[in-house]
Amino acid sequence: MIGEFNLYGVYLPWLLVLAFATLLCAKLLRRVLARAGFYRHVWHPALFDLALFVVLLYAAAQVSPLILSSTS
Repeated sequence: MIGEFNLYGVYLPWLLVLAFATLLCAKLLRRVLARAGFYRHVWHPALFDLALFVVLLYAAAQVSPLILSSTS
């Protein structure tokens, strides 16, 4: 997991890249959950969104070494 991502000569921390990808996934999932009416059952939607982001970021961090090692 420790490393950097080379984006046209600009080195970005790998966690920043994962956080950006996770943010996009969380926004998409938030939109789906809102359309399904899930937030009517949630006590604090902002806190739920933060927890959703943290769980997705953790999952992405755990899965990324497996994906990167299989493509190399």
